[in-house]
Amino acid sequence: MSSSPSPTHPDLTTARLILRAWTDGEAAAVLNGTRQAHWAADFPAEGDSVIVGLFAEHPAWLGEYGHRQVIERESGLVVGSIGLFWPPGDGTLELGYGIVASRRGRGYAPEATRAMTAHALTAPGVHTVFANVELSNPPSIRVLEKAGFQRWSTEERTARFGATMPDLSQR
Repeated sequence: MSSSPSPTHPDLTTARLILRAWTDGEAAAVLNGTRQAHWAADFPAEGDSVIVGLFAEHPAWLGEYGHRQVIERESGLVVGSIGLFWPPGDGTLELGYGIVASRRGRGYAPEATRAMTAHALTAPGVHTVFANVELSNPPSIRVLEKAGFQRWSTEERTARFGATMPDLSQR
């Protein structure tokens, strides 16, 4: 991938956000700590750095149904990231997301989650998107609930939430 967005991975646009594929240059900047003018002051968060560090090991995460930057349309700044852990297993894809602290509480995470989930469900053979969340993280649980995900199971410290096309179309 070049330093500009790939025409084969079009942006996903919502009312307030753009979900844009990572470029090699942006990923390298995260890894080497080079600040970019189009990043919010508190981007990247720790989770963003961890995920970007795994791109070389998982090149499919940079494909059409992979990871994207979350861009605030009003400011043009990158305020988080969201991604699908490709390839699917038995028709299911795991979703992960994070919004920087300075932009939390604005509904960006559920908005991005809905868009990325709808996009994921257009992938051949994919019928379900799920996310695992720690029970000690109620804001993330609320994100998934607001995005239309249903709690499927709860274990000792985590809950699994999932969404299928029928779940989302009933919203």
